[in-house]
Amino acid sequence: MDAELLVVGGTVHTGDPDLPVTDALAVSGGRVVALGERARALRASGTEVIDLGGGALLPSFGDGHVHPLLGGLGLRGAAIRDCGSVEEVLHEVRRWADENPGAECVFGDGVSPTLAPGGRFEARWLDSVVPDRPVVLRTMDHHTAWVNSAALRRAGLTRDTPDPAGGEIVRTADGELLGTLREWGAIDPVLALVPEATLDVRVDALASVSRMLAAAGITWVQDAWTELDDVDVWLTAADRGLLATRANLAFRATPEGWEADRDAFAVARKRVGERGGDTVKAGTVKFFADGVIEAGTAALLAPYTDCPHSHGISNWTTDELCRAAAEVDRLGFQIHIHAIGDAGVRMALDAIEYADRCNGPRDRRATIAHLQLVDGEDLDRFTSLGVVANFQPLWAQLDALMTELTIPRIGAERSAQQYRIGTLSERGARVAFGSDWPITAYEPIRGIATAIHRQTPSGIPSEGWLPRERVGLERALAAYSAGVAYQGFEEDLWGRLLPGMRADMIQLPVDPYDLSSTQALGELAVTRTWLGGKRVH
Repeated sequence: MDAELLVVGGTVHTGDPDLPVTDALAVSGGRVVALGERARALRASGTEVIDLGGGALLPSFGDGHVHPLLGGLGLRGAAIRDCGSVEEVLHEVRRWADENPGAECVFGDGVSPTLAPGGRFEARWLDSVVPDRPVVLRTMDHHTAWVNSAALRRAGLTRDTPDPAGGEIVRTADGELLGTLREWGAIDPVLALVPEATLDVRVDALASVSRMLAAAGITWVQDAWTELDDVDVWLTAADRGLLATRANLAFRATPEGWEADRDAFAVARKRVGERGGDTVKAGTVKFFADGVIEAGTAALLAPYTDCPHSHGISNWTTDELCRAAAEVDRLGFQIHIHAIGDAGVRMALDAIEYADRCNGPRDRRATIAHLQLVDGEDLDRFTSLGVVANFQPLWAQLDALMTELTIPRIGAERSAQQYRIGTLSERGARVAFGSDWPITAYEPIRGIATAIHRQTPSGIPSEGWLPRERVGLERALAAYSAGVAYQGFEEDLWGRLLPGMRADMIQLPVDPYDLSSTQALGELAVTRTWLGGKRVH
């Protein structure tokens, strides 16, 4: 067998503990066929040779929790993500509105909740720049919307509208609507004002994001929120050869709709199986157990420090989540649950345990994502239940979101228990990483660096935030590759560079193990990315 591709001239990190490092790798038919001297022996006249130039070849990354289509569509609106003040947001909203006079609704995605005191945004601020049509802006965590008065009116929200189930309409001291809406029950009526993009626009957005992710070294993604009508977008993009990454889709189940939707989930899974090939699969169902701490909507076991009457918002009752999880598990779907507060995490674990009890033990690899707070009594349940702990490592730093909103809301004691990546790893839990983009940056290298040093980009604090929860480079790299492959039931296909496995791999300009600073690691750019031996970046 001749090699179609031969990589030499640097360090090849296989990701396998039995053969961690070699110096050459050969690819044929989209798979790794040999390493070291055996790889070099397969060189032929038609072999493409890549010289690493002293750099490194590693297994490609996966993203175990990301929103490619949602994020791609969000890039079409007002560019508010990088705005550093309310004034900058207003300037950008006015600019976009002026340049799009025919748009029925002005929209934008990614405003920082730290820009307004307590994350409380006022409609009158937006009214000052766009008074004549709805403005709907999502915060970067996607659990809060900032809207103007026209949006409130068009959505039928008034001071007499009660808070919906699973949502909060934030009000002024005298009961008027402020302009801030929290969680889906309150947000959905204003999101309905944003015109739906055409199929071609959605396909183009997805294709663009797929290329963007591949450029960061990502070759597999868990789309963590797929609506049923998103399936055609994914399949069309795959049919047209526009995807630079493979994907697994997670259908969103809601308390009010899951029973009616479960058969449709199964039908959609079958359709994806018939058309998606190796590129797109649909084996997962996603649940939102709770909200987020910065908005006061994550479900907590003890009350919020700054709001002693509130434990946050549980989107499900424990009984209903248990019943829904057991049913989708019975249908063969993987369970994937958003859980941020310690009460939300406990509810998620209870639901997974109930599914196991109802349907019998099997290799279900149920996944809980985010895990900002995990009560000490629940730590060992991840191992005993075989639950994959999917963390967003870039969140584990003392940034403004943490210091201005999160820590004041939960206090010092609970704040010292956040993102227990090291603890769960040491206790034997399966750990995978994800970005939750567009919530935060999608580049795995940045998340890996943060998992190691737990510092802000400026190096604060010098010893790392909660340093006992730091992990080493080997473990951090594995969580973004083999850990995600395991989460996706594909650990025998990718995540390691061994003969017989897919040639899903990345080139870095330097060997990350040779760097003296993890801050420097976070600044590395991926040189090349291969998907099944085909260069996609």
